[in-house]
Amino acid sequence: MDNEGKCSILIVDDEQSNILVLKKILSPEYTVFTAKSGEEVPERLRKNIPDLILLDLVLPGIDGFEVLRRLKEDPETMNIPVIIISGLEDETDEEKGLLMGAVDYIIKPFKHTIILARVKTHLQIVRQIRMIERLGLVDPLTDIANRRCFDDRIIIEWRRAQRGHKPLAFLMMDIDKFKNYNDTWGHPQGDALLKSVARVFSAAARRSGDLAARIGGEEFGLLLADTDLDAAIKIAEDIRVHVEQMIVPTADGKTETRVTVSIGAASCRPGSDIQIADFILTADRFLYKAKASGRNQVCWK
Repeated sequence: MDNEGKCSILIVDDEQSNILVLKKILSPEYTVFTAKSGEEVPERLRKNIPDLILLDLVLPGIDGFEVLRRLKEDPETMNIPVIIISGLEDETDEEKGLLMGAVDYIIKPFKHTIILARVKTHLQIVRQIRMIERLGLVDPLTDIANRRCFDDRIIIEWRRAQRGHKPLAFLMMDIDKFKNYNDTWGHPQGDALLKSVARVFSAAARRSGDLAARIGGEEFGLLLADTDLDAAIKIAEDIRVHVEQMIVPTADGKTETRVTVSIGAASCRPGSDIQIADFILTADRFLYKAKASGRNQVCWK
């Protein structure tokens, strides 16, 4: 979806007349962008990940079937629903497209009501799936990503960084003496603290490739796309200072409590010489060093 909350649709068709007709039908309700060849699709997807793709089979260069195959093999695009649009009334093509993962097959010339109805149906399914996924990927207490979401996301960002030869950073963070805090103020107050700290971490995940997640208990992770070690250290220090200065009132409103966090920072350019598990372990080791060195600090070496 775009910033206005409208679903987005990518039209892949080499015929300008078809594009104009589809845009006229869809633009009042959806954000529409286009590609006129299979070769253009990856560039469009780098700029915008659509909620739905309308894909012509007959394209110059890479044909629609090959585009569909590549979409379904890429973890970043495999779940985008694809509706095939074709002027060929060939049941073999329709069967092949559906078996390859397309969700629907529409024959040209386009009928306004049919296009709108089919698109609306599949976008409703997208919304329902996303709601179900969100319920399974969000930590119910802090309302940020959970460990399962983090595990899925780091694979995607790792591969994206590999393709673009970009750095990827990870901050592993732990609330200092959280057990003592819980024992002193009680578990409901401990939950209030976790929510407050999670908001700080979440605010640091400013870009689409960033992710703040509750890894478990009082431990959090922050994944930072296209971020080198120096930038990651600065972000970590900003978080540490913010938490140190943060006041968490107790339920009676009479007492103000404070905590600190320890942070381990790591950054690398993903390649064949390092695995995701080793990358996470590096940040975890630096977190342990920060805790062992007196807490309330950032360690990266």
